[in-house]
Amino acid sequence: MKLAILSRAPRAYSTQRLRAAAVQRGHDVKVLNTLRFAIDLSGDEPDLQYRGRQLSDYDAIIPRIGASITYFGTAVVRQFEQMDVYTPNTANGISNARDKLRATQILSRHNIGMPATAFVRNRADVRPAIEQVGGAPVVIKLLEGTQGIGVILAPEVKTAEAIIETLQSTKQNVLIQRFVSESRGRDIRALVVGDRVVAAMRRRARGDEFRSNVHRGGTVERVELSPEYAQAAVRSAQIMGLRVAGVDMLEGDDGPLVMEVNSSPGLQGIEEATQLDVAGAIIDYIAGQVAFPEIDVRQRLSVSTGYGVAELLVHTNAELVGKTLGESGLWERDITVLTLHRGTAVIPNPRKGQLLESGDRLLCFGKLEEMRSMIPERRRRRAKVRKLPAEPIPSEE
Repeated sequence: MKLAILSRAPRAYSTQRLRAAAVQRGHDVKVLNTLRFAIDLSGDEPDLQYRGRQLSDYDAIIPRIGASITYFGTAVVRQFEQMDVYTPNTANGISNARDKLRATQILSRHNIGMPATAFVRNRADVRPAIEQVGGAPVVIKLLEGTQGIGVILAPEVKTAEAIIETLQSTKQNVLIQRFVSESRGRDIRALVVGDRVVAAMRRRARGDEFRSNVHRGGTVERVELSPEYAQAAVRSAQIMGLRVAGVDMLEGDDGPLVMEVNSSPGLQGIEEATQLDVAGAIIDYIAGQVAFPEIDVRQRLSVSTGYGVAELLVHTNAELVGKTLGESGLWERDITVLTLHRGTAVIPNPRKGQLLESGDRLLCFGKLEEMRSMIPERRRRRAKVRKLPAEPIPSEE
């Protein structure tokens, strides 16, 4: 396999480990400075120039795109995608993960547990937003902060209002988030590769510091994740469109709370804490994908008019729950189930005796009109009733 690592820091630990793991496995690997690419849109086929010369052919890339060059870096990754070069993290996935607001919006739509979060712009909306997430203390986050930079704990409402007003006056966008006190300055970093967690560590904040980032002086230890935490990490990475990701989670009273999905996770802390070859796991996964790539059939499959591929969700109140696939009536409606997804488990070509459970996702091929008829109507959002303070009764004087 001919592999390119897109990185502006060839001597960084993560870049060196990925390069060494690739060389050890007999792959041809080069580290290319992301900013030295030129996107060539002049020809009939998409192309790239590197240092003024036409780029040679590569089988795969590993993008290590820093926050300061997100726009250009994702444009380069997108061009590699147009050239059919494999990347574990797509340009869209990197962009989604880099924007904390966009990432939160995407994950919340898929029932991923997260700390209560609000985003406002008008000064008058700040106090109601703080109350909406549970009141002070609250965590204030810059949308594009990294390594704990731009994360502030405000102990009181007035302090939070002052901090937010100051940041917004400098054209900074911020999130207001519930402070998860039960986490006690701890969080979990899970390193996801493909459809599994290959390593996980618990980070602990030092002293009075509430941020557990290693760059803030936090300590780390290896941890074995429960199925609940591993599933939350894998689902979050896949929902974001990332096959290699670091997923940060708080240990809430009711289970994992996802804080962030990192598209360029550092490897040093987690390899030292776990003594596992994380870089090797990443290289092995990419090599497997190059040898036998996954294809998004919803985009690539050429089908007859009226037929297509769609995903059906088995809801709690649906008629399918508790029935077998044979009893579901799907085959009679000219719908074939290709795979059944249950959490992180995938059941290919499930048999008709397979019992359906709430939350199952069925990837199906068949008549689009029939599949549309099985999607329940969207529930209308209920308006939240807010208690307003009683107005004083005017005196008769």
